[in-house]
Amino acid sequence: MAIAYLCLGSNSGDRLKLIEQAVSFISLTENIKLIRSSALYETEPWGIKEQNWFLNLAVEIKTSLSAQDLMMKCLNIEKTLGRNRDKEQRWGERPIDIDIIFYDKEVINSEILTVPHPRMHQRAFVLVPLLELIPDFIHPVLNKSISDLYDDLEQVEDVFLYGTRGCENV
Repeated sequence: MAIAYLCLGSNSGDRLKLIEQAVSFISLTENIKLIRSSALYETEPWGIKEQNWFLNLAVEIKTSLSAQDLMMKCLNIEKTLGRNRDKEQRWGERPIDIDIIFYDKEVINSEILTVPHPRMHQRAFVLVPLLELIPDFIHPVLNKSISDLYDDLEQVEDVFLYGTRGCENV
């Protein structure tokens, strides 16, 4: 059995419902056991700023699926929830995005999958939820903890605990 960490995001449609449905589909998938989830965060878009903000969270799962089979399950869940990768703009709006960030401590480079996720260390919207779950986990390529990767961020997009954005002046 492998331990994997997935990050989920949504910034179109009913974001909360889509995230909840994706987590439910993951937990109901054969050969996957949902261990725990981070809190839900509202995050500034990365790449293309002129779009809706995202809802993001991270989940820890235990699975007997290979990393490639897990990726195929994630892609099927995305499709079920309305994502069409062929018609969307890179880093643009999407109903759901499910990324495999880590799969045990494996390093995988294939046509359909790169693990650890190749840009996760540049993105606060990935690192902040992972800080809740695995702050001391060592990235198998960069040899730094999640906490250190967060501390090393050069450009930190805004990340708010869901429901607190806009409350900073209250």
